[in-house]
Amino acid sequence: MINEIKTDAKDRMTKSVDSLKSHMSKIRTGRAQPALLDGIMVEYYGSATPLRQVANVVAEDSRTLAVSVFDRSMIQAVEKAIMTSDLGLNPSSAGTTIRVPLPALTEERRKDLIKLVRAEAEQARVSVRNVRRDCNADLKALLKDKDISEDDDRRAQEEIQKLTDSFVKLVDDLLAAKEKELMEI
Repeated sequence: MINEIKTDAKDRMTKSVDSLKSHMSKIRTGRAQPALLDGIMVEYYGSATPLRQVANVVAEDSRTLAVSVFDRSMIQAVEKAIMTSDLGLNPSSAGTTIRVPLPALTEERRKDLIKLVRAEAEQARVSVRNVRRDCNADLKALLKDKDISEDDDRRAQEEIQKLTDSFVKLVDDLLAAKEKELMEI
């Protein structure tokens, strides 16, 4: 039972960190990253479709993304979707390829993005701690039902705390790396 609780805790904490990584990959830095356009939805034959399903996105150089649309008739729709996204990008089409130049980040924008990243990291920490709280509650319930001894309870809580600490440190490391990446000019 205790092992199941610990395994569940590790899985849920891993999901929290993975979610943080996903959110951080969508935050624009000075470099062009294809993941930047992952959240964009394109109107494709009447339904909203992820950009990745109608086009191929590659980093042409450090400041430009190249979007190769699979269906030529979709170029206008893809260009419009990129333009209307909240990323502040201005694509330009050249034949079948849409080039998306990334403007340099201003100091003010960098600070705003760092605030956003810190908020995301804090949310991940809270999520990890909530998992710890849930697991400790499960352990208390087992102890109350006399399914485990007090020693087992204490030992399991210590192990879950170590697990929590390691995941919080991982979140902090991700935050530090992203902040460093954002402050690069």
